[in-house]
Amino acid sequence: MSGEIRTKKEQPLGWILFDHVERRNAITLDMWRAIPEAVAAFDGDDAIRVILLRGAGDVAFVSGADISEFESARSSETAQQYEKDKQRAIVALESIRKPVLAMIHGFCVGGGVALALTADIRYCADDAQFSVPPARLGLGYPAHSLDVLVQSLGFANAKELLYTAKRIDALEAEAKGLVNAVLPKEDLEDFVRATALQIARNAPLTLRSVKRIATELTRDAASRDQGAIAASIRACFESDDYQEGIRAFLEKRRPRFQGR
Repeated sequence: MSGEIRTKKEQPLGWILFDHVERRNAITLDMWRAIPEAVAAFDGDDAIRVILLRGAGDVAFVSGADISEFESARSSETAQQYEKDKQRAIVALESIRKPVLAMIHGFCVGGGVALALTADIRYCADDAQFSVPPARLGLGYPAHSLDVLVQSLGFANAKELLYTAKRIDALEAEAKGLVNAVLPKEDLEDFVRATALQIARNAPLTLRSVKRIATELTRDAASRDQGAIAASIRACFESDDYQEGIRAFLEKRRPRFQGR
């Protein structure tokens, strides 16, 4: 078994599963290459309001890249192409217009952390263990991935993880800002699903606007697309959903948002 990216629709939720159970969901090159297609299918489906990331089985979210491929896929001659394929997958996940939640349990290592950081919100089980160990393998850590790690943890915490390559538990990950909350493992899936459904009931255009603006705010002020920010806000006020939200509030009922 070489591992695969599996998808599951549970409208209004869409699940992306990293499935390589026999190797603790280690990501293969083929799995990296399959991620953009899975992302595109969900991001273009109006019936899917929230996308969730999780690892198959109960041992790991993703235990990193599949080291058995390193001599072939990540040799000195092929490493650059491997990084391009990996980066394409990461950018595809980061570019999803809809809210993305990561449900993390067990091992979340290396590429697993990079995948988790593409999510807007990260929840983990109390058995989760995190590590970013390129220094143990002599790998160069991509600048983009370091930038995202720094945005989430700050420079000091990011450098500590990279310099030491140490493993941290769920509570330390929460304290450092790597995850939003820690749940008992037996409660994690129900909690994440309930949270995702709560998000999915809200106005899709507002959620999309918030995500677009938040993305722009991670950039230098001079590089921000102010036109796109203004357009995303304007689209909310000009939408049928805005009128529905007002009516529902006045009528004391739950709004039925259509995303238009």
